[in-house]
Amino acid sequence: MFDDVAPKYDVVNDVLSMGQTRRWRKIVVDAMEVSKGQRVLDLAAGTGTSSEPYADAGIDVVACDFSLGMLKVGKRRRPDIDFIAGDATNLPFADNTFDATTISFGLRNVNEPKKALAEMLRVTKPGGRLVIAEFSQPVVPLWRTMYTEYLMRALPAIAVKVASNPDAYVYLAESIRAWPDQDHLAAWLQESGWEKVTYRNLTGGIVAVHRAFKPASPSNGAAAIAAHKGPVAKLRRNIVR
Repeated sequence: MFDDVAPKYDVVNDVLSMGQTRRWRKIVVDAMEVSKGQRVLDLAAGTGTSSEPYADAGIDVVACDFSLGMLKVGKRRRPDIDFIAGDATNLPFADNTFDATTISFGLRNVNEPKKALAEMLRVTKPGGRLVIAEFSQPVVPLWRTMYTEYLMRALPAIAVKVASNPDAYVYLAESIRAWPDQDHLAAWLQESGWEKVTYRNLTGGIVAVHRAFKPASPSNGAAAIAAHKGPVAKLRRNIVR
């Protein structure tokens, strides 16, 4: 499915998000707080649009995705970026390889998202950070209703006119509607061993950017998992730079 939509993927995303994807991606890059000399893993990178800001800043970035079609399109456009095929639940990288890891709008497409979070923890260096951008639940009831109507009615109709595989965008709408809310994803992060979990709502909660850190020592990670009980209720909801 993702191979089929690869040629027009970035253009269609801009249309369907009304141009918001570029703003969302910039916020993710800012939250990563990486610099030259550091190495970044960009998961579900697709055609590499989300990897480009790091490469442009001289940061060593690896664009990883399971879709060969997406990777081929990205490599043709940006031959300077390392594109690697990989499964988020079984990453082809050694432990403690990356200073920071990120995944934008791809976690909900993983069959076992909790396993993917654990894999991201494994390949990130101690003290390193994780930043996730994902569609979430609007926080205002009226806005949530309007957004749901757009997802299930307008989005597929628009996709028919601009996308090469409209059925893929029907799946997109359904997967967004079924995805857990902000606090549930934050809880998953804590359960996976990440600490200092925070999130920031964008566009009224249509998207949430979560940030977390890998414990500096294994014992801290074990303590974080042991201390977690039930849904997260007292998270700091703004990402602090």
